[in-house]
Amino acid sequence: MRPTKDERFRREVRDWLETHLHGDFAALRGLGGSGREHEAYDERLAWDRHLAAHGWTCVGWPEEHGGRGLGLAQQVVFHEEYARAGGPARVNHLGEELLGPTLIAFGTPEQKARFLPRIRAVEELWCQGYSEPGAGSDLAAVSTRARRAEDGRWVIDGQKVWTSLAHLADWCFVLARTEPGSARHAGLSYLLVPMRQEGVEVRPITQLTGTSEFNEVYFEGARTDADLVVGAPGDGWKVAMATLGFERGVSTLGQQIGFARELEAVVALARRNGAIEDPAVQDRITRAHMGLEVIRLNALRMLDGTGAQGPQASIAKLLWGTWHRSLGELAMEVAGASSLVAAGAPYDLDDFQRLFLFSRADTIYGGSDEIQRNIIAERVLGLPKEPKR
Repeated sequence: MRPTKDERFRREVRDWLETHLHGDFAALRGLGGSGREHEAYDERLAWDRHLAAHGWTCVGWPEEHGGRGLGLAQQVVFHEEYARAGGPARVNHLGEELLGPTLIAFGTPEQKARFLPRIRAVEELWCQGYSEPGAGSDLAAVSTRARRAEDGRWVIDGQKVWTSLAHLADWCFVLARTEPGSARHAGLSYLLVPMRQEGVEVRPITQLTGTSEFNEVYFEGARTDADLVVGAPGDGWKVAMATLGFERGVSTLGQQIGFARELEAVVALARRNGAIEDPAVQDRITRAHMGLEVIRLNALRMLDGTGAQGPQASIAKLLWGTWHRSLGELAMEVAGASSLVAAGAPYDLDDFQRLFLFSRADTIYGGSDEIQRNIIAERVLGLPKEPKR
C-alpha cells in the first residue's frame, strides 16, 4: 500500500529533525523541560529561530498569517515526532501556542500585522499576566487595573505572580480591570504590554527545584498604546478564556510523549535496582501505563477542528496533572532512600528528584483541581453553581 498523506508528512518531520538535531544542536536533545527551563536557554532560542527559518514554527496557523495551515492530524504528527526526537523545550511556546492563535481569532488587522510575524520568527517573546496573589485559580478576582491617560494610552497598576519566563519576555498579555466598580468577569480587558519599560519590575521566585522560571511582576504606572487591547474593552474575560483553550490544545499531545519517556526511565531504574520485583511497584507501573493511554485517548477525543478545547479540557487537565504528580511519587518510591539525598552540593538534583518536586505543582498551575471540577460540574454537567461565600 502507498503511504497516506499523514504518513508521508510524519516521515518528512522525522527526517528533518534527524538531520537538523545534530552538530551544535545535538546537545540540546531533551533539555528545557518543566522545572528545567534554565537549561541552555540561549542555545534553545537559537534552535527556535532555526526552526522558524525552515518553516517549522506556528505550523497550525493559517498560511495567510505565516503558518503552514496544517490540519489537526498533521499538527498532532508534528508535536509527537518533535517529542520523540527529543527536541528541546520551545522558548516561544507562549507566543506561538497561546497569544498567536488568540490574535488570529480576536485581534485587529493592525495587531496581527504588528505581532504575528515577530512571533513566527521568534523575534519577540511573550509571558502571560493572569494570576495574582488574590486571583490564582479564581481568575475572575483580578484586581490589576488599567485606566486611560490623557494621551489615550493605557496605564497599568497591579501585581501578577507565577508569571512563567517573565524575566526573559519582551511582552506580556495582561488581564486587567478597566471599568471602575466592575466585579468578577465583567469590566476586564486583555492588554498587550511591553515588558522593557519603566514601571515594570520582575522578581524571580525560587522554586523547590532551586530554579526560578516563575516570577512576580509589578506594574506601577506601566503604559501601553491605546490600540493594544485585544477584543473590545471590558470583554477581556472571553478573550482570556479562549487563550486558555488554545493552551490545552493540540501541542499537549507532544507533552504526553515526554511523560511516556519519564515513565520508561522510572521502569528502567526499577529494573536496575530490583524494585521491579515488588508486586506493589509492579501494580503502580501497570496503572501508570494504563493511565497514560487514557490521557492520550481523552485528549484526542476532545480536540475540535481548530486544535483548541472547550470546557471539557478540564477533564484532560485533571487526568494529566494527577497522573504526573503520581509518577513523581512513584519515582521516589522506586529510587528508595537515596531519593532523599541531593546528588551533589549545594542542591544538585537528579532527574527523578526534579520530577517529583516540580510535579507537586501540576495539580495547581494552569487551574487547580478544585477549579477544574467546578468547571466540569457547572459547564459540562449543568449542575448548580457553587454558592459564593
